[in-house]
Amino acid sequence: MRTSNIELSIALDNANIPESIVWNASDSPTGKPESTKAMALALWDDKNQTTMKIDLWTKDMPVDEMKLFYIEAIGGMSETLLSATGDELMYHELKNVCEKLMQHLNNELQKNN
Repeated sequence: MRTSNIELSIALDNANIPESIVWNASDSPTGKPESTKAMALALWDDKNQTTMKIDLWTKDMPVDEMKLFYIEAIGGMSETLLSATGDELMYHELKNVCEKLMQHLNNELQKNN
């Protein structure tokens, strides 16, 4: 059996707010650490039938990018849900939510420009 590792390093300021987030995966094609401004990790606890979450973002993460990050994350989860369960109704409902949220975000961006 093969093992793969993912490593996260979070630099915090004095108020414990992330200043930087760096991740690396042992299977990364570049083999080099990559920086990011936001991350969302969800783990399923089958014993307690609940989700454990770690959501972090750096203080310089722009609000519009944070909104886009979550729209794309939900869209990606909908595709994974379809692949894992075959439930097309849930897939389409989540995709519809993403489309509405994207329209909302685009409207906000147009108003601010």
